[in-house]
Amino acid sequence: MAETEAALTAPVFRERFGIDPRAIDTAFSHALSRPVDYADLFFEYTARDAVSLEDGIVKSGHRAVDQGVGVRAQAGERQGYAHSDEITVKSLELAAGAARAIAEGSGRARKVALRGPKPPALDLYPLAQAPTDVPIEGKVRLLQEIDAYARSRDPRIAQVMASLSCEQRQLMIAASDGTWVTDVQPLVILRVQVIAAQGGRRETASQGAGGRYSLERLLDPAAWRAQVDEAVRLALVNLESVSCPAGSMDVVLGPGWPGILLHEAVGHGLEGDFNRKKTSAFSDKIGQRVAAPGVTVIDDGTIASRRGSLNVDDEGTPTGHNVLIEDGVLVGYMQDRLNARLMGMKPTGNGRRESYQHLPMPRMTNTFMLAGQDDPEEIVRSVKSGLYAVSFSGGQVDITSGKFVFSASEAYRIEDGKLGAPVKGATLIGNGPDVLTRVTRIGNDLKLDPGVGTCGKDGQGVPVGVGQPTLRIDGITVGGTEG
Repeated sequence: MAETEAALTAPVFRERFGIDPRAIDTAFSHALSRPVDYADLFFEYTARDAVSLEDGIVKSGHRAVDQGVGVRAQAGERQGYAHSDEITVKSLELAAGAARAIAEGSGRARKVALRGPKPPALDLYPLAQAPTDVPIEGKVRLLQEIDAYARSRDPRIAQVMASLSCEQRQLMIAASDGTWVTDVQPLVILRVQVIAAQGGRRETASQGAGGRYSLERLLDPAAWRAQVDEAVRLALVNLESVSCPAGSMDVVLGPGWPGILLHEAVGHGLEGDFNRKKTSAFSDKIGQRVAAPGVTVIDDGTIASRRGSLNVDDEGTPTGHNVLIEDGVLVGYMQDRLNARLMGMKPTGNGRRESYQHLPMPRMTNTFMLAGQDDPEEIVRSVKSGLYAVSFSGGQVDITSGKFVFSASEAYRIEDGKLGAPVKGATLIGNGPDVLTRVTRIGNDLKLDPGVGTCGKDGQGVPVGVGQPTLRIDGITVGGTEG
């Protein structure tokens, strides 16, 4: 398969745009004509389509192609970057000259010895057909079936919205250290949103699934019906929800998507750029205890078919299984090439960018906490009075301090160790590093999210995954709506 992907990738830039080894050499000769430490070329050709349905009617649909090349040069901490949506030898030369001029400094020119291009060693998303090659008629038919099925589940379902997005991203990355690699990255995502109405009250719930796999997997009724069933269930639960109490209490987080709290409140603080600049709550704490015993946090871009997985990152570095916190002790950061070089560390395959128009920077892939030994039901029974938060709808975090606010989309009271009524309007307020020290029970039920996460940083969005087992965290501030 790997050789097949290479055959698919290389011709895109060679046959469509005339980019050959001579053009690559010419660009590097411009980028390295003055002293710099490092330079790279990032070629991208991405086809994507999307269709959405609302109340049985196609609301929108589009198909687009994004193409371009970015040229980067680094000298010390300085980075020069120029990009063009024209993939031509001339635009490549101009971009290389511009990037070199911006970065020009005390760096030293490196000799380029390219050997490639070649496909990555990993093979995480083999496909027989690009999802963007599936006819649009089949995608619209799927959304119509979802609409009808959701309404058949309960007469209180008053409105149904669904969307399906597909992407096929082809990359070629060449760098002055000899890296020259190609990759083809598919991505699909299905989203379902329903509104349930009863006695003048209306509640919304949404569910979705996706990853780097074939569209046929989502077209399977067993796959998409599970998403619809979950959205309908949650909307009906919310119709019965009551006001949430406020105050400090013990909280149990469910497995899977609640890992978004770990991503936002802890994961960003472990990215290399924040730690190099010493603006993270985790700066200079390698080797120190930063979490309760038993807490082990991983960032892993090598899990097959996952939304956050990549054969190589956007600098051509293979992704890895990177241990960040081990049994409560900080052991590593996530690094791109620039911050790794400046911190005297190795890149970890976390250099990511939204597109050729953006500079790469340290970003998460799939970030999760490993499972512990505790029975999840026993964890709930261990709480006298508190909150069980199953899922979140959004949140905010201050990277420097680690302070966060998250809104729960599904949560329940815990009274005398038993789940009580569903509550509405629950928010969790706290500090990420502090919360890690308050973890008192870790379930044996590690679960990853269904593949819907997109991480925003400095205006760039990239697909990611999150996950965790059931956790008990003592003494979190809960913001509620109860008077």
